[in-house]
Amino acid sequence: MYKISIIGAGSIGNHLAHASRNRGWQVTMMDSDPAALERTRTSIYPTRYGAWDAEIRLATRDQDYLSGADAVFIGTPPDTHIAIALDVMSRAKPKLILIEKPLCGPDLKGCAELHRRAAETGTRVLVGYNHSLARITRKVEEALLANKLGPVLSISSRTREHWGGIFKAHPWLSGPADTYLGFYERGGGALGEHSHALHIWQHLAHVAGAGRVVEVTASLDLVQDGKASYDRLAMLSLATEQGLKGDVVQDVITAPTDKSARIQCRDGYIEWIVNCTSGADGVKVVHGSGPAEPELLPKTRPDDFKIEVEHIDALLAGKVEDSAISLDRGLDTMMVIAAAFRSNASGRRVRIDWSRGYVPEALI
Repeated sequence: MYKISIIGAGSIGNHLAHASRNRGWQVTMMDSDPAALERTRTSIYPTRYGAWDAEIRLATRDQDYLSGADAVFIGTPPDTHIAIALDVMSRAKPKLILIEKPLCGPDLKGCAELHRRAAETGTRVLVGYNHSLARITRKVEEALLANKLGPVLSISSRTREHWGGIFKAHPWLSGPADTYLGFYERGGGALGEHSHALHIWQHLAHVAGAGRVVEVTASLDLVQDGKASYDRLAMLSLATEQGLKGDVVQDVITAPTDKSARIQCRDGYIEWIVNCTSGADGVKVVHGSGPAEPELLPKTRPDDFKIEVEHIDALLAGKVEDSAISLDRGLDTMMVIAAAFRSNASGRRVRIDWSRGYVPEALI
């Protein structure tokens, strides 16, 4: 049985607590705000999962919440992630740290140091892009590796979702300005909050053997809404080391939601569809250009986190070594996000020089 410490008692913290308890793990949830802990105990957790789990230990910052932890999950706002992870590494020796996405804000502050410290301490660090672990993703990987559709010509990826659903899940927030979501510099807005689309694009490019993204051209719709300042629409054109080109679109204004990716090959295409129908994701593998019904894979929202925690279990047990949600992959996504903001501001294509590391100076 593993001991898990969760920092942050918001929506993600509750999902991770439930998924961890589903495997019988010991869970301590810490939040600096006692009201957040009380909300977890009396509202969020019992409303979502039927009843409060009294085996979950709740703690405030002045209490011991890290001692003996095998893994630490960080579910706080993005602009606090790296500082908290570095503090955890200095105070405890967990085998693994999971940081919720996005890793940080687009200034890349602390990215190089986190990468260095993770290597020095031997702590495995993950970033919570759990769609890259989903059952539909494994199906798409199998289809790509089978290579029955010929070479990959392009990839398009979408996370177009009105953020009203986020605020419905956080009824104590009145709007974007009440949280990091309304501030792109803190990791909010379309590029940060909905960066699942960018991460899955990069993951599929890796599976296809196309390498990392090296060129980014972006157009962002930046808005000032009262106190909030965020990108409500982000459109990116990408090119990889091996010359694969494609696009990513993310927004916080589209309803109904479109979370999908299409891999166009020479002899057909593959589609990856989140919430294809109510209660199921979907995959299409199509030879030629004709229509096809998707293969449906039943899924609930808690399943996203159960699959993530199952993956963490396998990593902790040494059953698998590689991870689609590794720190390196999360940092790669942050580099593209930072390049997109620079491209939008400058009106030009931005190249990523990976030899310089995870620093702003790598964006040229």
